[in-house]
Amino acid sequence: MKFVDYVKVYVRSGHGGPGCVSFRREKYIPKGGPDGGDGGKGGDIKIVADPQLHTLLDHRYKKHYVARNGQPGMGRKMHGKDGDDLLISVPVGTMVKDASTDELIEDLDRDGKEVVVAVGGKGGRGNQHFATSVRQVPRYAQPGLEGEERNLILELKLIADVGIIGLPNAGKSTLISVISAARPKIADYPFTTLVPNLGVVKYEEFKSFVIADIPGLIEGAHKGAGLGHQFLRHVERTTLLVHLVDVSDMTTGDVVENYESVNIELRKYAGELADKKQIVVVSKKDISNNDKLEAIRKHCKDKGLKLLEISAATHTGIDELVNEIAYLIEKDG
Repeated sequence: MKFVDYVKVYVRSGHGGPGCVSFRREKYIPKGGPDGGDGGKGGDIKIVADPQLHTLLDHRYKKHYVARNGQPGMGRKMHGKDGDDLLISVPVGTMVKDASTDELIEDLDRDGKEVVVAVGGKGGRGNQHFATSVRQVPRYAQPGLEGEERNLILELKLIADVGIIGLPNAGKSTLISVISAARPKIADYPFTTLVPNLGVVKYEEFKSFVIADIPGLIEGAHKGAGLGHQFLRHVERTTLLVHLVDVSDMTTGDVVENYESVNIELRKYAGELADKKQIVVVSKKDISNNDKLEAIRKHCKDKGLKLLEISAATHTGIDELVNEIAYLIEKDG
């Protein structure tokens, strides 16, 4: 299933039905008077968070949503049928915005939460409402009001407690595959991960947290370089960031500069992301370069940062990392 987290859609609620012009015509009842019924209300358009959905893919191909119109009023003061509401389902974590102003309409951040994004037009009143002592034969009725129309942005931000960040090939996908049941694609080339992957990590009894690995960040990610610009939004909801630093011989560049470059991209995209609590984690310790390992150890010590060292391949330090994540989540929760 293709992962889609940003789409634009057009919505239009139903028009109200027109009122009816009618006069009562029955045997033995002369001059029965006006009896035109009211038109029905147009259907609303609602967007609801559905826990069964995990992507906005459906809305990439179906971008126009129009609710049913209200039915016209009828004689004998019969009210026209209201138009059915149109329900649009989206994944939990979807933000609904007005496309013209970028204003947030609603953040659908929990199961079943819904928002009305376009109200159906009111039905017109039938001619029965316009009879007076001086105008006993009104030959007109109100037309129904038009429905609302607008362009919307649907933007999905994953609901995860923890986000794994780092440069491409830092070992994010391998780590999430080891500590959860997620099975992301893993290979030894940059940008193997093309979409965020979610996993549930269980610890102790009946306790768990949700973790997401975010596609590798590179310099300029906040401007759209690489894949980071597309997926940085997914770390905005997280409580904690796990920052992986690759110290293997295969790593290019200075390991400290690599570590700081990711933080710079977080800050440039949204300053509050760089202020999120981080756990700095050395990955691939089993094949580490001693000089690089000592360099990041010294950097973290100088900055007062706690550093954990793991190897997902040999499971070294994995339990300690999971326990530290769980402790910090519970502490902040």
